[in-house]
Amino acid sequence: ANLARCIATKPELNVGILDIDLCGPSQPRIMGCEGEGVHQSGSGWSPIFIEDNLSIMSAGFLLPSPDAAVIWRGPKKNGLIKQLLRDVDWGALDLLLIDTPPGTSDEHLSITQFLAEAGIDGAVIVTTPQEISLQDVRKEINFCRKVNLPVLGIIENMSLFTCPKCHMSSVIFPTSSGGADKLTNQ
Repeated sequence: ANLARCIATKPELNVGILDIDLCGPSQPRIMGCEGEGVHQSGSGWSPIFIEDNLSIMSAGFLLPSPDAAVIWRGPKKNGLIKQLLRDVDWGALDLLLIDTPPGTSDEHLSITQFLAEAGIDGAVIVTTPQEISLQDVRKEINFCRKVNLPVLGIIENMSLFTCPKCHMSSVIFPTSSGGADKLTNQ
């Protein structure tokens, strides 16, 4: 969400966020549009616009409530991902960021296969500094290598908080093994 917001500060760029974390679609809440309804037109589903140049589509918009559980297996998950890719009328996008669940699940394999012909530029992997998160990231990096998807970068979230009043920084989640910085140098 923060990456999309930062990129969208350039008004000449149109940015879309596709949230395919089907069992935990958090992007609507993070982007402040939870509870919005998806509208369908002759050209497909309309994404929710956060700004003139920033839009989002999420499975979370299609659930009856934020607490609704998605209990689906591979084929049904794949079907929804394909539908979200095929049926959303994004208009002209310069960049589509795809939020996936942690790890390497059906969603990751499906999205890379479905978008293979579109020419994916690569993956940006987001982590926190704890070793438990970095273990998942190592698996995601190996997944990317196996499917020939370039890793464009690794972002470490929630490592520091800087107070807007006094400008002091505090560690939120201390790194136990060097964090993303050490991981990128391996």
